[in-house]
Amino acid sequence: MTAFNIYLNYPGTSEEAFNFYKSIFGGEFTAVMRFGDGPEAGQLPPDAKNKIMHIALPVGNGNVLMATDLMEGFGPKYAPGNNFSVSVSPDTEEETKRIYDSLSAGATITMPLGQQFWGLFGSLTDRYGINWMINHMPKK
Repeated sequence: MTAFNIYLNYPGTSEEAFNFYKSIFGGEFTAVMRFGDGPEAGQLPPDAKNKIMHIALPVGNGNVLMATDLMEGFGPKYAPGNNFSVSVSPDTEEETKRIYDSLSAGATITMPLGQQFWGLFGSLTDRYGINWMINHMPKK
């Protein structure tokens, strides 16, 4: 079954915000990835390496609140009001491709659907102005 979650973008304050949310909602982070952990870490300025690439906190009944620190050249430019996306996590690569291709009609492509070091990923802003992240991570 495809999961839908909210993905938030911050101007460098993801970790602070998510520690705040954790203090309110409880639970444990299921993922904390820093830009310095990625394959392009050597190309980043030193102050960017500790920024959050991806963080996830389960909240409520099966929902996951997720976020990133937006950095220049990695995704859209931060602006209050456009700092969230609907994150879709299909069960299969085929469904991931179908959803991405369907949403792409008339869309502005932020990142073409492609294999990343964590799985299949693409992002876009649909023709109605909604930001989408489509992500398939293979089951381990």
